Amino acid sequence: MKKYSLLVVIALFSVGCSTTYTNRNPVGEIFPTVSGESLEKIEIEMPKYFNGSKVILLLGYKQDSQFDIDRWLIGLDQTETKAKIYELPTIQGLFPRMFSTFIDNGMRKGIPKELWGGVITIYRDGSVIQEFTGNENGNNARVLIIDENGKVIYFYDKGFAVSALNELRQKLTN
Repeated sequence: MKKYSLLVVIALFSVGCSTTYTNRNPVGEIFPTVSGESLEKIEIEMPKYFNGSKVILLLGYKQDSQFDIDRWLIGLDQTETKAKIYELPTIQGLFPRMFSTFIDNGMRKGIPKELWGGVITIYRDGSVIQEFTGNENGNNARVLIIDENGKVIYFYDKGFAVSALNELRQKLTN
């Protein structure tokens, strides 16, 4: 019975209530006001939470985008990039919201506890974020820098590339 229930949940996530939004570059726009919850179970309102400093946001719209996010994290770490970095798993639809505890607990099992504050899951406002950047080619992470006032000053959604990492690092120093 347990296996059957798990298969149903997986099927629901696969089908889900999702809308496809055309990819777009939001540079120059203010990051939308949305709420999420860190893996530490702290409710966070963005971009207000980030006010006062430039931050790097790594948005993932599918489980498979974690591969791309991990490559960005490794590149940022190896280049000793000095900025706060947040992973934002962003999932739209009713079914993911219904199973958010299950999903978040799965992430907690795979992420060291000291990193939980840097992972903020967005369920309720998932479609707002996905519409803001577009969600075509969902396996690619959406990489953004938002400035001290919440304005997007860098955006990239084509999969990790060293040239994109270098461009991001240059944008942080401007």
